[in-house]
Amino acid sequence: MGVYTGISQDNVTINSGRATLQSLTVAGPVVATGVVLNVRQRFTIAEVNAGATLVPAVSGKAIRMVACKAIAVGGAAGAVTTVDVLGTSTTSRKLVAFAQASLTQSTVLTDGGSGAAVLADGASYTANDAGTAITVGKTGSNVTTATHIDVIFDYVLV
Repeated sequence: MGVYTGISQDNVTINSGRATLQSLTVAGPVVATGVVLNVRQRFTIAEVNAGATLVPAVSGKAIRMVACKAIAVGGAAGAVTTVDVLGTSTTSRKLVAFAQASLTQSTVLTDGGSGAAVLADGASYTANDAGTAITVGKTGSNVTTATHIDVIFDYVLV
């Protein structure tokens, strides 16, 4: 039996350069706390308008935002008041609210910077409730004009 970074195999048959696995065990992902993780997700405006998951809930772990950016793709975002990154601390809360007027095509908005409001007193950077997801949504009218919104989210599990 060989072991390769969390993957082990038994009963491997190799014939003419082809391998046949009779069984394969893959260990689940390692959930490390304190390690900064990153996700970059491109959402269609239909997904933003409907609400979409950016980081799925992790059982028994809380997600704490480290940093967040947004980029309008395919045009400037129109009509919407803000495009929001949402977490949960007892109730839903806006970790970052990206203002429509600042979501111009290809402009990188950064949490806490111009056009990217965060919660007062650093609350956006505190842990959300354990076992809850981070989502993307909108405030006001549906997003128009842009084709996509890219969200880049850095976080730790605690």
